[in-house]
Amino acid sequence: MKPTTLEEAIALTQKFTSKPSNEELLRLYGLYKQATEGDNETERPGGFDFKAAAKYNSWLAYKGKTKEEATQLYMDLVEELSKKYL
Repeated sequence: MKPTTLEEAIALTQKFTSKPSNEELLRLYGLYKQATEGDNETERPGGFDFKAAAKYNSWLAYKGKTKEEATQLYMDLVEELSKKYL
C-alpha cells in the first residue's frame, strides 16, 4: 500500500501487525520529526538516557532535508515496511 500523504503514512503504521525493529523505528522517528519540525535545534540529551540520545541522533541524521523531502522519505519507508509488517 502506497501512502500519498504524511497522515496516511502515519495511519498505516498503526495497522502494522508486528513491531518494526528498533533501527526501523528510529528511522521512522527521525524522518517524522524532520518532516514535521525541520532541523533538530534541540539540546543533546545528556547522561545515560540512551533512548533519548538515539532518537536525537536519528533526527539529527536528516538535518538539511526539507520538510517535503523528509515527508517523501517517510512515506517511502512506511510503504517498504508495510510489505513486511502488514
